Amino acid sequence: MDPTVDQFRACPVGILTTDYYDNVGTFIDEASEAGHDFVATPMAHPTFRRVLHEDKKEKNKAAVDLWRDGPVFDRQDLILQSAACSDIVVGMLAEWLQLDSQDEDIRVNSELALKQELAWASHLGLLSVIFPKLPKGNLSNTARAINHAVGSLSFTQLWTHVLINEPDDEGVENGPWKQWNKLRVLCEQNTKIHVALELTQDLPSDDILDVWMAEPVKALIVPAEVFIPNTKGFPVLPKRHQEFVKKVMDKLRPNILVTVPPTQLHASATPSSYQEYIRHLNRNLPELDAVNQFATGYQDYLQAPLQPLMDNLDNSTYETFEKDPIKYQQYEEAVYRALLDRTEPDSNVTTVIMVVGAGRGPLVDCCLRASTKAERKVHIYAVEKNPNAYVTLQNKKENEWLDKVELVFADMRRWKPSKKCDILVSELLGSFGDNELSPECLDGAQKFLKDDGISIPANYTSFAAPLASTKLYNEVAAYKDLEHFETPYVVMFQQICELNPSQPLWTFAHPNHTHPTTDDHDPINNLHNIRYSQVKFAAVEKSMTMHGIAGYFESVLYKDVTISIHPETHSPGMFSWFPIFFPIRNPVQVPQGAHVTLDFWRQTDKKKIWYEWAATVTKDGQDIAITPIHNVGGRSYWVGL
Repeated sequence: MDPTVDQFRACPVGILTTDYYDNVGTFIDEASEAGHDFVATPMAHPTFRRVLHEDKKEKNKAAVDLWRDGPVFDRQDLILQSAACSDIVVGMLAEWLQLDSQDEDIRVNSELALKQELAWASHLGLLSVIFPKLPKGNLSNTARAINHAVGSLSFTQLWTHVLINEPDDEGVENGPWKQWNKLRVLCEQNTKIHVALELTQDLPSDDILDVWMAEPVKALIVPAEVFIPNTKGFPVLPKRHQEFVKKVMDKLRPNILVTVPPTQLHASATPSSYQEYIRHLNRNLPELDAVNQFATGYQDYLQAPLQPLMDNLDNSTYETFEKDPIKYQQYEEAVYRALLDRTEPDSNVTTVIMVVGAGRGPLVDCCLRASTKAERKVHIYAVEKNPNAYVTLQNKKENEWLDKVELVFADMRRWKPSKKCDILVSELLGSFGDNELSPECLDGAQKFLKDDGISIPANYTSFAAPLASTKLYNEVAAYKDLEHFETPYVVMFQQICELNPSQPLWTFAHPNHTHPTTDDHDPINNLHNIRYSQVKFAAVEKSMTMHGIAGYFESVLYKDVTISIHPETHSPGMFSWFPIFFPIRNPVQVPQGAHVTLDFWRQTDKKKIWYEWAATVTKDGQDIAITPIHNVGGRSYWVGL
């Protein structure tokens, strides 16, 4: 592997041949010496096709008699005859398999040959095999045969060969994706079945290309004929192909396969020129921004959302979030603006600020820096319930803050201060905005705030979008239970594609004086924090499979000072929050032109809050898919009050 390529985005580069039969060992050695990481080659010689019995005349009787006893290879039938170099070989299954043939003998014998080839691949210890290009039209028996055959494989993956641009019989541009999707649905989303995606000279539209970002593309095949010569005669890819290959490398990190070029296809090319160019593209991927540098290794990794009221955060979690410069830069600006609006210059008035959920003190530092910048006097209360974090606050007060800060060890919902504050500052937001119970916490804390006081943040809005991601669906499905399909996860999205841009669901604003309170100014109940929203999305521009729902938030801290993880307004460089993913139990097919409707609920009782969600797909006024409501009554997931 090229050591100059970022290890998390490095893609192995191999060579694919379909007609090297005489001495494949020599070919593998030569390919390895030329710098290729692996080789893809047919496992069986074309002579093995005799087992189909297409010629049922007497001259074929010997072959028929041999086949009656079961699928048996002759030594001459095999190109790969031993396990030598099996760790760098991808086996290619016979191109002549006809698993949906109308001829029963051909169909049955094709299936027997498939089983025999896969058994041989498994015996050799090959890590992957490539299934030939899917037939157009019916592939029901192809799917059944593949699904059955891969069940016997221990660790060998099956890559299904798909051309990226091959309109179907009706001229539909994403016909290849439709055939692949039909296969994986018939195979019950079998995680041993992946895609080997082959580029064509004409690429489809960008919308179609984006669909593949959500699919399990394990290999990208780049035919030598797709390359064009540069001014010096060396092979390079056309601009759109370059851009797509680099995007696939960045997001999916597949194995790259270049086909053996015809003799003198490009005048200045050597056998290694093509793979050298692919490695050049791999070395020159766009530089990772701060968010992606922070997220390296966590892409598409499912993480349970925090339970900040039930669980005390540990030191490493605090430290991780405190590395985010953008969030605290925005908070400091918001406090600075609020201080300027709150008091006049050269005033002797001391502005009282309460930082609730102070953690290890970064928001307190923001407030102190803002007061210095604004030239305003402040007195800060730092309220924290985590006894371990409180020790850090004590150290900071002793060594840095002195009498500028007063510490309070208490739950913000229960503490009764002797005076009210001018500015109430908190960082209680989750990936969905309200999912870490900011509304409930600030309901209890807002009694600290003067009637004309300022809350930072002032409001936050939750967003949702229908999402395709085979990767995330398989991660959740691996648990094989209902609970995980009804649990939202914090995820740094990578191998995903949104069906439509996200839409807002609901907003929480603070302070909120609209709900009834007790004599102590606490809410009588939590019913005012219940939410329900139904959002309808425009007709999708390409057929896709919906695997779940993406969730985001954006927040107004003060006036025009904001923070956001919403894709259209994302705060550049901010990494404190990844998006949230709500799975759906069974993937939903969304044909081109169909509309998706999402129903979302935020529910509550005396002890917890939870979300429920459902999706409906309609086309031409008819419901064509309806999911059940997920997480009814918080049976699988809830956040404790």
